[in-house]
Amino acid sequence: MEEVNFKRPELEDQALIRSYFDKAPSRSCERTFVDIYLWSRHYKVTFAVIEDALVFRDGGKTPAFSYPAGEPQNVKRAIEFLRRYMEARKEPFKLYNVTEKHFEQLNEWYPDEFEIAYVRDIADYIYETEKLATLAGKKLHGKRNHINKFKKTYPDWSYEPLCDENMEECFQMALKWRNANGCEEDPEKNAEMCVTLNALRLYREMDQVGGVLRVNGEVAAFTIGERLCEDTFVVHIEKAFAEIDGAYPMINQQFVQHECMDYKYVNREDDAGSEGLRKAKLSYRPAFLEQKGIVTKKGV
Repeated sequence: MEEVNFKRPELEDQALIRSYFDKAPSRSCERTFVDIYLWSRHYKVTFAVIEDALVFRDGGKTPAFSYPAGEPQNVKRAIEFLRRYMEARKEPFKLYNVTEKHFEQLNEWYPDEFEIAYVRDIADYIYETEKLATLAGKKLHGKRNHINKFKKTYPDWSYEPLCDENMEECFQMALKWRNANGCEEDPEKNAEMCVTLNALRLYREMDQVGGVLRVNGEVAAFTIGERLCEDTFVVHIEKAFAEIDGAYPMINQQFVQHECMDYKYVNREDDAGSEGLRKAKLSYRPAFLEQKGIVTKKGV
């Protein structure tokens, strides 16, 4: 069995990785170069092109692979290769971050041969763009109240696109946020802050879209995202000072109104199992969750 050269994603791999994602559109936040590149440093994710399909491998002791991205016939060939690859190593075949759509495809090729265990903590929250922009309806009444209170408390607030001129201010705001939120003592929070700072540092290189909220002339919040697929925009990062009441709902709405209206949906990623984050994301009434899970062979 031939060996596969898995390597860490680098900036020079951006065009290659994006080209395979474009062949297999998905609403999963992991199907973007920005997400893959930034988090691969923390989770030790590597990639290879196998049978003309893109495959990621996680950094765990027992290998697991992402569902291949590419043309359907190549995806199937890559899956066959991975099955042989794991069989030769006498290790169980496992795919991670498999969406419902991916599992349907897999089940068509191999009826009743595999099973999937969806992981609630990694399900992406998908919202209707129009509802995030207007916050119309009785169920979002509380969000509108938060924003109205913010506007009344901070009448000089302003919104602007993230750009070269305000980048350094966002860096400084992120560093203050890190110090105020105990990131040094929490490995996950620290990793998230590293991702945030790298997203700012590589903002232009990775073709991202961002927005900045000011209060009293100072940066109070910023957010960064990108196009995910034809009808969906994904928000990767959102940071606001919690002591500025209403800053989070305000940057959320303003960013959607200014940067996301060309898309039907906005993906605001998962809640990572955080009870507080889950409550907050559910309070915005998602249209649906993009479920993702672990695929294994039945009976193993």
